[in-house]
Amino acid sequence: QVQLVESGGGLVQAGDSLRLSCAASGRTLSSFVMGWFRQAPGKEREFVVAITWSGSNTYADSVKGRFAISRDNARNTVYLQMNSLKPEDTAVYYCAAKYGRLAVSAGDYDVWGQGTQVTVSS
Repeated sequence: QVQLVESGGGLVQAGDSLRLSCAASGRTLSSFVMGWFRQAPGKEREFVVAITWSGSNTYADSVKGRFAISRDNARNTVYLQMNSLKPEDTAVYYCAAKYGRLAVSAGDYDVWGQGTQVTVSS
């Protein structure tokens, strides 16, 4: 199947930007719905954004206007551009893949990366 590896996290100040990458191996991502989720300490995984193969997408209200998902099929990579970061964005960010239709529930996704830490200081 497909394996996913996230990268690009780090420690930044509020208002800064980061771009996370999700590189895939084993399968092309072009036919997958891709999602980004995040999990803060002591909390459940939270939906961030998802995108279909055709470009349809949906964002969590908390990140609308600040985050943007994109996919580069030539590099078999999905990106999450995060702007105007806030301390409440601090979490481990995971990319995930699923077959079928767009979904916002973590349980609907079939493959997960290992996560990358994003820490935003005030």
